[in-house]
Amino acid sequence: MYAWFSFSVWLQCILDEEAGTSEEDLSCGGVEPAESQESSAVHPGDQELKEMLLRKYSGYLSTLRKEFLKKRKKGKLPKDARVALLDWWNTHYRWPYPTEEEKTKLSEVTGLGQKQINNWFINQRKRHWKPSEDMRFALMEGVSGSISGPLYFENAGGTGSVDN
Repeated sequence: MYAWFSFSVWLQCILDEEAGTSEEDLSCGGVEPAESQESSAVHPGDQELKEMLLRKYSGYLSTLRKEFLKKRKKGKLPKDARVALLDWWNTHYRWPYPTEEEKTKLSEVTGLGQKQINNWFINQRKRHWKPSEDMRFALMEGVSGSISGPLYFENAGGTGSVDN
């Protein structure tokens, strides 16, 4: 049981090294078998077994590493793309909804796809956009166009009244 445990820990260490994990993860010395509290001394055949397995499976491990790196989350957008999108955002902050033509132009300028552009604007509005008071008032006026006179709302949660 200990030999299999030691092999699996060693294989995990190799995979971690191939994947480029942190130094703390690469130590692999902090894991001890649950059944036995033996010291982590090197057993006589371990080094030969390790070298033989590394020779035999090194090609497979490098293939696994490449596949793992491909599937890793991409992360942030390129800096120049973020700058271009933020420039547009700052210019149009009061109403940050680009038209289809503007999205196409931004896509060409940044090299991002339409879906990435759309998602960036969705996230940006959710995280950073608060419509201004006059924008809310203008929207309410548009909705209340059929009512004669202005609409007044109390901020303290009272009822609204309509003046004629």
